Amino acid sequence: MLVWTETSRQNDLLQLFQPFGVITKLVMLRAKNQALIQMQDTPAAVSALQFYGNVQPAIRGRNVYVQFSSHQELTTMYQNAQGRGDEPNRILLVTIHHMLYPITVEVLHQVFFPHGFVEKIVTFQKSAGFQALIQYQSRQSAVAARTALQGRNIYDGCCQLDIQFSNLDELQVNYNNERSRDFTNPNLPSEQKGRSPQPGYGDAGGVYGLQGTGARAVGFPQMANAAAIAAAFGGGLPPGISGTNDRCTVLVSNLNPDKIDEDKLFNLFSIYGNIVRIKLLRNKPDHALVQMGDGFQSELAVHFLKGAILFGKRLEVNFSKHPNITQGADTHEYMNSNLNRFNRNAAKNYRYCCSPTKMIHLSSLPQEVTEEEIVNHLEEIGTIVNTKLFEMNGKKQALVLFETEEQATEALVCKHATSLGGSIIRISFSQLQGI
Repeated sequence: MLVWTETSRQNDLLQLFQPFGVITKLVMLRAKNQALIQMQDTPAAVSALQFYGNVQPAIRGRNVYVQFSSHQELTTMYQNAQGRGDEPNRILLVTIHHMLYPITVEVLHQVFFPHGFVEKIVTFQKSAGFQALIQYQSRQSAVAARTALQGRNIYDGCCQLDIQFSNLDELQVNYNNERSRDFTNPNLPSEQKGRSPQPGYGDAGGVYGLQGTGARAVGFPQMANAAAIAAAFGGGLPPGISGTNDRCTVLVSNLNPDKIDEDKLFNLFSIYGNIVRIKLLRNKPDHALVQMGDGFQSELAVHFLKGAILFGKRLEVNFSKHPNITQGADTHEYMNSNLNRFNRNAAKNYRYCCSPTKMIHLSSLPQEVTEEEIVNHLEEIGTIVNTKLFEMNGKKQALVLFETEEQATEALVCKHATSLGGSIIRISFSQLQGI
């Protein structure tokens, strides 16, 4: 557990700490100008503390300070001090687990309307999965809906509802379309040309576009972690990265259809963010759609992979006109894959993002592995110039230098998440110039 010793708002804190792992509880201690943050596990808290020990975090120009708390777990007393969290609210945060069928605003309205008048619905696809905010006219209706629907499935055996009370006072809906709806204002436009269908909604219960009591509406870009990710890149984003892109889906073309498949694309694109789903276009065998966890991650993929050579083809990587990939028989789902790299230690993984290089880094190796075994595992891909086996924090890791960037890219694409000596190895590009 961490203690935050500076006045700040919940969304500012979440932006800084979400890259390191799941935040289970957040309590604001306004009388002390502090906050308590409880992470899902100790390694996530340690990663955050270590990172901000080297990089000075700031909120709105003011330095803030992070340290471990003496409390092992937040109790009911502290949760009540926050004034929300488990306290009933008329806005519900709904996460859909095991989503095998598409969930639309209309479907959600049919599910939640029997429990009271639904004023607004906003849906969005984030790294946590498909989520929605449901605003009722009254708090009593929201309580009734949560009591009746928590843990239930929308369809038999799938689309399970995980419902929490949101921290928000009012949803801001700008457009009536398939992703958002204001049932009190049917005259809203369907979409503003050149803009996201519903900008301003980010991760977790307190980082959404909102309208607080007595305050003007506040909108955040889809990449709600911009401040923390900027810190992960050493205080500023890489050249050419804006951090404001909200298009999650990427179109990849000029693929080699004889050698590529969805899992190989996953291995390559998962370096830059979590993968939701991938679709190879059957009418265009050298094209594929890749849906990333958020717009920032897709921007990284476009920036670093455009022009990369894979299986003898120079890739074209661009943002797709499609906001997401519709689930179907010809799509591969990766949203719940434990191979997604950014579910934990996101800040560390962002720092590893780069264009393909000649050198790859191997981790999660068996403790008794030898350089010879590593070479035997990879040499079918291409010419290995040099290798180095070393130990860090008690775990075996390795660097492998190939003759060309294309060979290193193919090694990553073909050998990431394969078994070596009984261990599932992880591969990423190394930014080191030599061994």
